Amino acid sequence: MVLDRRAELGEFLRSRRARLRPEELGLPDYGGRRRVPGLRREELALLAGVSVDHYVRLEQGRTLHFSEEVLDAVARALRLNPAEREHLFRLARPWSGTDAPSPPQTVRPGLRRLLDAAPDVPAYVVGRDTDVLAWNRLAAALITDFGALPPEERNLARLVCLDEGVRALYEDWPGKVADVAAFLRLDSSRHPDDPRTAALIEELSAESAQFRTAWAEHQVKDKTHGRYIYLHPVVGRLDLAYETLRLPDDPDQALIAHTVEEGSPSEAALRLLATLSQQELQDVRGATRPDS
Repeated sequence: MVLDRRAELGEFLRSRRARLRPEELGLPDYGGRRRVPGLRREELALLAGVSVDHYVRLEQGRTLHFSEEVLDAVARALRLNPAEREHLFRLARPWSGTDAPSPPQTVRPGLRRLLDAAPDVPAYVVGRDTDVLAWNRLAAALITDFGALPPEERNLARLVCLDEGVRALYEDWPGKVADVAAFLRLDSSRHPDDPRTAALIEELSAESAQFRTAWAEHQVKDKTHGRYIYLHPVVGRLDLAYETLRLPDDPDQALIAHTVEEGSPSEAALRLLATLSQQELQDVRGATRPDS
C-alpha cells in the first residue's frame, strides 16, 4: 500500500473547500440547501480565476501537470497556510522519486553529544515517520524510556496513539493525535511511495479510532513550535513549550527541544524530574499503567 496521490489530492481539496463559507469570502449566498458543506466547485473556480473545467480536472486528479500559476491561485482561494500549500504542490505535480525503501537514518555523533550537553532540556531527534532516533536522559524521563524499547517500537506516532502510558501524558491527547496525523499526512506527500509510511498509517488507522478520526479530517501541519501540557505520573503537571530545528543536510531529521518558563511551577517539576533515576521512573510507570 502506497499513497494514491490522485485520490489524496481530490480528498484534500474537497476538505479545504468544505471549511470555507461563501459569505466569508464575499460571495452571494442564493439560499437553498447545499448538497455539500462549504464552497461549491464553481465558486472556488470563480475565486481562483480559473475555468470550472480546469478546477474540476485538478480536483479529480485527471492530470498532474498544472502550472504554478494555477496552483498558486487555488491555494490563495482556499486560504491555504504554507504547509498546506506545500502539500498541494507535491500532490499536484508528477512524482520523480522512487518506491524503494528508504535506507536507515543515522544521527551524527556531534548531534548526540549536543543532546547530552543539554541535561536540563528534554530533547530528542525525530526522523522519517516520527521515528525517535536519539534522545537525552531528560527526554526519556519525560516521555518514556526509549532505550528500553526495541528500535522498531521507537516511533512517536505509534507511542502516542497506541501506548496507554504515553497517551496518559498529554492533557489534550486528542489534540496531540491530531498533530501527529497532520504531520504524517505532510510526510506522506514528501515520500508518497515509501511503504513504511503507508504501513504505519494503515496500522494506526486500524488500531486507533482517535487517529482514524483525525486522519479523515485531512489536516496538514509541520512540526515547528508550540506547547504541550504533560501530566507526568511522578512530578505532575508540566506546561512545556517546544522548538523544532531541522538539520540543513537532512531535512528529514529534526531536533525537538522543550523549554519551560523561568520561575514557574513547571520549571520546579522539571528540575525534580531530572533528579530521578530511570529505575524510579520505571517503577512508577509500571505501577500506574492500566494493566498493572
